[in-house]
Amino acid sequence: MKKKKSGGGGANWMDTYGDMVTLLLCFFVLLYSMSSITEDKWKAIVLSFNPNAVQTPTDPNGNSGPFADPDVGDQNPGLNEIESAQKEIDSMIEELFEEITSMLQTTGLSDSVSATLDGGKIYLNFTDTTFFGPNSPELLKDAYPILDEMSALFQSSAAAIDEIRVQGHTAQGTPGRPNNTRTDRELSAGRANNVVIYIQDHTDWQVLDPAKLRSEGLGQWFPIGDNGTPEGRAQNRRVEIIISGRNLEEEARLNEKLDSYDTPSYTT
Repeated sequence: MKKKKSGGGGANWMDTYGDMVTLLLCFFVLLYSMSSITEDKWKAIVLSFNPNAVQTPTDPNGNSGPFADPDVGDQNPGLNEIESAQKEIDSMIEELFEEITSMLQTTGLSDSVSATLDGGKIYLNFTDTTFFGPNSPELLKDAYPILDEMSALFQSSAAAIDEIRVQGHTAQGTPGRPNNTRTDRELSAGRANNVVIYIQDHTDWQVLDPAKLRSEGLGQWFPIGDNGTPEGRAQNRRVEIIISGRNLEEEARLNEKLDSYDTPSYTT
């Protein structure tokens, strides 16, 4: 009678199979984790394979130097184009400011109109006697040549302008007592509206987009002088024009945000 051979290695293939399944599971878990990889996850993966790995900082802008990103190179065309265009816009706003101040000096309006440039914005402050009669929103004829020249300057710099905001202000007639609400708001808003209307009617809408023009009636609530004195009230009765230069980085972020929205589909 033959003796059955007994062997302890008959089930060894199960060990190999189990190891293979475990490795496959680890591999798929790794793939899944990399599907939404972040900088921290990537560092953890690299360190798991090489605990002695040393992190080398790179410049995300791709500029030249020791920290230049090797995948980008020494230049980042997209970013540099925006930076270059932004410098050109800032230069155009500065040039517009110089042209306005030169025009004010030529016309002798430097004493009644103040102009400042701050943070890419031009601030113009007109006293009420420059554009308007007492308690009236109607533009004086003497204001037409000034607004004509300004409209021409705005149009020539339209590519660099993001917004032209006209704000109307009033003085507090009686110290300690607010003006009549309707009269106060309507007067300040009417003055601002009439300046915007004049600018829009004297510029090419295809060059200076009317959507860039804003008007606000702020009433008595933003004084720059003491309403208790005639001089202070004269300062408070004013129209301000604020010209804002374009910010290309903000525009790019806004466009990306708009592009991220799903466009709704309509059926007929």
